[in-house]
Amino acid sequence: MPWSAPFGEPIRLRGGRSLSTLQDAADYIMKLPDDAQRQERWQVAVENLINAAETGGGWLMFARIAVLRALNGDDRAR
Repeated sequence: MPWSAPFGEPIRLRGGRSLSTLQDAADYIMKLPDDAQRQERWQVAVENLINAAETGGGWLMFARIAVLRALNGDDRAR
């Protein structure tokens, strides 16, 4: 699945922006400070984004959920 693959529903961010594709989510994470990127919740989100890009299928939904959980500060996202 290409990185341009859209989520079923965009992820809304504060301030009106949204993450519509795998690439949008990956770019957002890469712009976070290094210490934030190393947090488990963001690592889980990255793993799910990569799985979605490499295999597609249900991973797109899992990637969206992982990013949402990371944004909400859920360290239990696995």
